Amino acid sequence: MTKTKEELLAILGQFPLEGNAVAAEPFGNGHINDTLKVTTDDGQVKYILQRINHQIFTNVDMLQQNIHVVTTHIRRKLEAKGETDIDRKVLTFLPTRAGKLYHFDGENYWRVCLMIPRSRSYEEVTAEKSYEAGLAFGEFQAMLADIPEGTLGETIPNFHNMEFRLEQFREAVAADRAGRLAEVADLVEAIEQRAQDMCIQEVLYRDGRLRKRVNHCDTKVNNILFDEQGKVLCVIDLDTVMPGFVLSDIGDFIRTGANTGAEDDPNLEKVGVNLPIFEAYTRGYMEKAQAFLTPLEISMLPYGGRLLTYMQTVRFLTDYINGDTYYKIHYPEHNLVRTRAQYRLLQSLEEHAEEMINFMEQWL
Repeated sequence: MTKTKEELLAILGQFPLEGNAVAAEPFGNGHINDTLKVTTDDGQVKYILQRINHQIFTNVDMLQQNIHVVTTHIRRKLEAKGETDIDRKVLTFLPTRAGKLYHFDGENYWRVCLMIPRSRSYEEVTAEKSYEAGLAFGEFQAMLADIPEGTLGETIPNFHNMEFRLEQFREAVAADRAGRLAEVADLVEAIEQRAQDMCIQEVLYRDGRLRKRVNHCDTKVNNILFDEQGKVLCVIDLDTVMPGFVLSDIGDFIRTGANTGAEDDPNLEKVGVNLPIFEAYTRGYMEKAQAFLTPLEISMLPYGGRLLTYMQTVRFLTDYINGDTYYKIHYPEHNLVRTRAQYRLLQSLEEHAEEMINFMEQWL
């Protein structure tokens, strides 16, 4: 981002801030949007300014309308429950002085939200934090469960559509643009062997047996803010909140949080499923989500972990075969290393599938 201080302050002037903004400095470690903390003339950091990445989120109107609907809905639910300190328990986005949900400067799209004071996020995944994360994302979905279908749009179309991801993969295999197909023949075969089983949710949806719900679609522990006592304040990073299947949200946490290794771990012996993390997250999640889930959804939650891990295996391998055109890489084989690490996690999830399924029986 190449905006000067003066340009950033002019953008902030489009929003009705309390006090005058005097500085906007980079904040956090997000990979998609540019995020800045805003200091006002009383020396306090009260606001967050974000440049929306409209290369990823191509329909900014839909994106911001989704977020407005979701945050307004959550705020009403918190008020109805008699919650206090609500501005720390749901994100608050400011409309522009013109009443719009974002400001367009002719080149980029900008939004402002309140900084949530005395809050922090965590990168480390422990059983305790996994339980709290399960509570947070379960309650998040529960509060949004009564939003009528069709209210929200897909901010990234087909984001967790396995049939679509397999189409992309097969196109990459057919083209073999980077000439890498021969070295990954074993992985291509492994993906195709599982392809039919991994498209079950789309089939069940067409059959009317599985419904779409409002999902977060990026359920990592660092997308939750905690208070000074380590208790959940609110879920953040709402750009991917959209209709989808509940398998996505629990599945993505299993894939990212319940992995004993790294997503791109070159040492496959380190990679496997951490069952205590899975169990802790699921306990928290089911405490809040059981009331609105169907028995079919509950029984399929462990499958969600396999599905999202398989999906990411497919996506990394697709990018490697295409010549690394989508994901940022740090060395030439990075996407291949990522693929093999995700595939190893998938194998571990398959090896422990029966234990995970049996664990879910207490809620059926």
